[in-house]
Amino acid sequence: MKASLSRFAYAIALVLVATYAFLALHGPHGLAALSEKRAQIRELEKRNAGLAQEIERKREHIRRLAENPAEQELEIRERLKLAHPNEKIYIIGEPTRK
Repeated sequence: MKASLSRFAYAIALVLVATYAFLALHGPHGLAALSEKRAQIRELEKRNAGLAQEIERKREHIRRLAENPAEQELEIRERLKLAHPNEKIYIIGEPTRK
């Protein structure tokens, strides 16, 4: 009698554990949420890699500007629209709009 009662208790405990595991895996914080978080992590890692490449590209550009005065002057002329004193600039055509 004791053996069958203990087997019945183990069976009930096993069913309860299996039910809890099923609900935990298929609930709102289960496998679906886990796969969604992994997809978000992959997306953020790709974005991080892209930003790291952009940072490296900008560092290289800054290094080139620091080493080459001619390129530095060209950058100043293009971005700041500056010119040397007594220098005449002619604008031909329509101005580009941003």
